[in-house]
Amino acid sequence: MTQAVQAYSYAGPSVLADGRLGLSTSGGTALSGAQAHPRFFSGLLSQAAPAAAGLLAVADVALTRYHQPRPGWTRDPVVTCDGGRLRFESFSACGGVYARLDVSDLDGDVLDRGTTNVDVNGPLREALARVGGRDPLHLGVGPDELTVTTLDGAVVEKKVPLPSRWLRGFAEVQVIAAGFDLRAELSGPHAVRFLRSLPRGARSTVWAVPAGRDLRVSASPGRGGVCLAGTGRIATLMPLLRFAKTLRVYGPADGTSTAGAWELELPGMRYTLAVSPEPWRGFSGEGAVLSDLSTDEAAGDADVVGMLLNFEPTVELGLLSERAGLPIERVRAALTQLGTAGRVGYDLHEAAHFHRELPYDREQVAELNPRLTAARALVDSGAVRLLPGAAAEVTTDGGVRKVHLGDGECTCPWWFDHRGSRGPCKHVLAARIAARVAVEVTL
Repeated sequence: MTQAVQAYSYAGPSVLADGRLGLSTSGGTALSGAQAHPRFFSGLLSQAAPAAAGLLAVADVALTRYHQPRPGWTRDPVVTCDGGRLRFESFSACGGVYARLDVSDLDGDVLDRGTTNVDVNGPLREALARVGGRDPLHLGVGPDELTVTTLDGAVVEKKVPLPSRWLRGFAEVQVIAAGFDLRAELSGPHAVRFLRSLPRGARSTVWAVPAGRDLRVSASPGRGGVCLAGTGRIATLMPLLRFAKTLRVYGPADGTSTAGAWELELPGMRYTLAVSPEPWRGFSGEGAVLSDLSTDEAAGDADVVGMLLNFEPTVELGLLSERAGLPIERVRAALTQLGTAGRVGYDLHEAAHFHRELPYDREQVAELNPRLTAARALVDSGAVRLLPGAAAEVTTDGGVRKVHLGDGECTCPWWFDHRGSRGPCKHVLAARIAARVAVEVTL
């Protein structure tokens, strides 16, 4: 499996002492430019206990491999400051669980906007777990706010291998989440009762089916239901239940996937988990990004749209379309391209994209999507023959594959195994690329 290495260099460890939480930062992009140790916020969190528990939950996901657990994963969370909130994000080592804590109840100074990694070490985790009561907590995001520093100025360094499937997951999950609808909304007591009724087995698969103003657990799909494959994968919701005001459950609008998302409304913040369709199935292989990435304009459009992003709380498609001079559909495809480079995410509650900057190389896009690379190679080799009736034949080493362009059907083993549930196969992608080229030639 292809791996990149993410190197963190912190000016000192993150610490929590005497009611002051100092989060040490490592690298990142801000409005003021690239920073080795950016400083984003200094002020108070009026809700200390849920903020500490939520940050610990995000860190727990970053440390966990839900499928075939094994130790050794040390990825640090990402934080983005957009001027009005702090978004803490992480991904599980297996690539099947995405977590985000959006903290909006901030009272202090926003010093810059941008994205960086934050150090979450063992002693900090222990300190976060002890935070309680109603006293406010002073938060500093940036090295100047550290409560305790090493006298010898020692630098904290970490080197973390990042599998390609983990990198791809950040791109896939924002495209998949953009297709979710709100399926249920439960008040705090109902949320607690439902979540505590779930089977204990980490590998159990159930459906959350709306029942009036409540949810019921079902072993089979029901009208408006959302699948939860592997109930143990939402375990980080449980310590937050004592703060829960509302639980919202989201699922795919078209019913083509069994992925889902679970959002807890907490005092002054929200905690969101997106869960892949199967415990063994990470978001990286879902193929939701491939149709948008395959367009000839996507890379160029992404350059234009990317220049217009400014760490806004939400990305407004209409405004971007107007400013970029592009149709909405091309703006969406450009955001997919940017998402593959870690530059945008998706907020289900706001039903909008948001800007962040992860340290991924744009040149990795092709490497991280081998189906798209293979499809373009088929087109370049002349393997695609377009037929009347929106059909095509693609010649491969395994024989001739017959493709329907409209519904994306193919005679290859991939399509028979997945029936479109994990994105188009390389033959369908190749046929669609060739069809677009043919249209352009005739214009």
